[in-house]
Amino acid sequence: MDDSRDMFGDTPPWDEDDADDKPDAAELEAAGQQSMFGAPEPEATPEPKPTTAELEAAGQSAMFAEATEPAVVPAQPKPVEAPSAKPAPAGTTAQPYRVLARKYRPQTFAELIGQEAMVQTLANAIKRDRLAHAFLMTGVRGVGKTSTARLIAKALNCIGPDGQGGPTIDPCGQCEPCVAIAEGRHIDVIEMDAASHTGVDDVREIIEAVRYAAVSARYKIYIIDEVHMLSRNAFNALLKTLEEPPAHVKFLFATTEVDKLPVTVLSRCQRFDLRRIPAPMLAGHFAHVCAKEGVEAEAEALAMVAAAAEGSVRDGLSILDQAIAHADLDGEGQVRADKVRDMLGLSDKSVQRKLIAAILDGKGGDLLDLVAHQFALGVEPIALMRGLMDLTHRVAVAQVSGSAEAHSTEEREAIEGWAKSLRAGQLHRLWQLLLKGHDEVKSAPDPLVAAQMALLRIMHASDMPDPGALVRKLEEIASRAPAAPVAEQGSAASGAPVATSPAAISPRWEALVDDVEHAGEMSAANTMRMQVRVVELSPGLLRYAQPPGFNEDIVAVLRGGLQAATGERWQVEKVAGEGAPTLVEVHQVKKTADAEALRSSPLVEATLAAFPGAELIQEDRQAAIGGGGRNWRR
Repeated sequence: MDDSRDMFGDTPPWDEDDADDKPDAAELEAAGQQSMFGAPEPEATPEPKPTTAELEAAGQSAMFAEATEPAVVPAQPKPVEAPSAKPAPAGTTAQPYRVLARKYRPQTFAELIGQEAMVQTLANAIKRDRLAHAFLMTGVRGVGKTSTARLIAKALNCIGPDGQGGPTIDPCGQCEPCVAIAEGRHIDVIEMDAASHTGVDDVREIIEAVRYAAVSARYKIYIIDEVHMLSRNAFNALLKTLEEPPAHVKFLFATTEVDKLPVTVLSRCQRFDLRRIPAPMLAGHFAHVCAKEGVEAEAEALAMVAAAAEGSVRDGLSILDQAIAHADLDGEGQVRADKVRDMLGLSDKSVQRKLIAAILDGKGGDLLDLVAHQFALGVEPIALMRGLMDLTHRVAVAQVSGSAEAHSTEEREAIEGWAKSLRAGQLHRLWQLLLKGHDEVKSAPDPLVAAQMALLRIMHASDMPDPGALVRKLEEIASRAPAAPVAEQGSAASGAPVATSPAAISPRWEALVDDVEHAGEMSAANTMRMQVRVVELSPGLLRYAQPPGFNEDIVAVLRGGLQAATGERWQVEKVAGEGAPTLVEVHQVKKTADAEALRSSPLVEATLAAFPGAELIQEDRQAAIGGGGRNWRR
């Protein structure tokens, strides 16, 4: 019993080593064959031994006769070379493809574009050791809020390549904290999405964890993205910890809707408003990305992508990723402007210039053909109106600044030509009409028809003078009118005044009275309408006579009203003579003439003949005496 297996079928401990040293059946068989027939000649390539799984499969087949043919032991496959020894095929990568927005996420503050003011502030704070305990990054999507938070975490925890460095605005990117933070696996940099952790229990975990020191880093950093999604109770629970956190803890908040944060949270954070990235800077950044990717791109195509990004780097890189894929479909591999325009559904800028030219030249047929052609290409009417509005805006800016913003020589020449030939009033009226047309197209049941009608209306209104030009034209016509005849002067002894034609005086005098009324001198204006018969009227001089029944001295009243209206001192004299009729008298004569003309009209005469006892009742609704109001008759 002692030399055999124990009751559980195990080999005794003292026989374990011997059992391991015993040869297996294959070795014993090989030794017997060698002793009987001699040692075999060495083979160039020894056959591989069957594995345990193959032997077991062969035994099962022999015992249960499951195989109809003799089991063949497969030959051992040849060893496969390491992947590094064999070059990968063209167009393949060892890792899955990463989109440009993730691949080119900023890893240093130098790569963060468009936020120089914030970077300078952080650099000065780090140099002076005046680091806040909470930072708030806000701005539109894709301008670098979360990336900035991670860069701040790197800057605060970087120890340098030698492990002896301190906080710096230029993290090395080589030390263990920098590498771990970049890969998102650092144990002391906790990143939380507030959109999925909104409750007070999630904040309570943070409050409990801040009491413990950092494990390996200099600071324990909490990055809370979309912090505005936290509930009111969660904000209230975080307030005390946010106001007086431990020295080893820093909070970094990021949000797109800063107005939703309580004021109590804003007052405890150092706020950075990340700006939209200008389109020229975005275009330059995209050109740099294309150079790194080995992709050719036209400058106009990159400008379109930058304009469509609306200041967001992430949006622009996503559009650029799509444009590169779209360009590869035709085998050319170049990002061209026409391809990007088709992809984004934009209106061709050359067509926009042709549309503006057709509107200004009054060519309605060409205008409708261009709109129909763009619609057939897939350009939405609302996009067409936006393109025309953008072109009008650039012409107005070029008119003021003297330089045109354009992506091609033809476009620059066209914009500069319109800026010189069109008046500012025309451009502003064109903008207003386009804006109204844009709203109509946006809400119309048939956008194409609405766009056509809006552009035709703009075309018909383009050659109409604006109100200011119309007033200037009327003044020019009045100034070119022949001079009013002047009566012969009387003898020096008689001192007879110089008389002017009443027909020439009346319009000028009525306009002057209206100016006095608009200047706020209502009493003086009424006096001028009722009591002044103009004898002579010239700049700074008024000689008048009064109608019968008016004897009071009105010189001071007239002088004050005229000075208030014109800003100049007037010489006002009352002279003997008739002069032109007063404005009230002119109005009364006109009223009588209108009544006579109405009574003598064939329709009224026929009515009075049919109804002998009828009377003509006239109702006047006059805004002011001589003010030009409309008469409504019944």
